[in-house]
Parts: sequence; structure tokens; C-alpha cells
Amino acid sequence: MKNIFVSNLSFRINDEDLKQAFADYGAVNSAKVIKDNFSGRSRGFGFVEMTNDEEADKAIEELNNAEFDGKVMTVSVARPKTDRKPGGFSDARGGGGHSDSRSGGGYGDKSRGGFKKRF
Repeated sequence: MKNIFVSNLSFRINDEDLKQAFADYGAVNSAKVIKDNFSGRSRGFGFVEMTNDEEADKAIEELNNAEFDGKVMTVSVARPKTDRKPGGFSDARGGGGHSDSRSGGGYGDKSRGGFKKRF
């Protein structure tokens, strides 16, 4: 069984359309277009699971960079989901927050000599 990642999909493509595109190459266990949680609109990518590895490899080879509903899609073997740290950044600090104790401040910051009015 092989899991396939498909990106650069037209926003009009649904699960059944995606399944049909891959069914020409062999048995498709599932096809899922990923949707935005809030709007329900396609995010432009999806996953297809095919039973036979050889058929999946042929589908990847022939459908990668193929036009589908007016867009050139990218098709590859799906990589396993990796553990991600909160914050969306992978820098040395381990996140997007400030590690500096002096961060903060701004208008009316009492740590800088009291409240000052500005006109």
C-alpha cells in the first residue's frame, strides 16, 4: 500500500475527481482533498492511497507535472508526518517567541521609569 501526496490542485477538485484521476492506474483505497477547517474550501492539495505499489509508482510517474483541471499538479510519495514544535518556526530557539527577558514594553511601560503621557 502506498500513500501519495498531490499538490497544486484546482480548488474545484473534490475527493471523487481525485480518485477518478488515479483509478486509471489501479485500485484506489482512498482519495482525500484537504479542506480548510473554517471555510470548507479546498487547500489545493490532497492524498491518494493505492493498494498496489507498482501501480502507485506508475501513477506518480505519469501524473507528476500533468495538467488536471487547468493546473499542473505535483505528485509524489507522501512523507510521514513529522513532529512539529508549536510556533511554526524551526530556529535554534525552538519557536517564534522571544527568549529575551527584556521583551515587551511599549507605550506606558512602567518598567522604564513610570508612566509617561504622550500628546
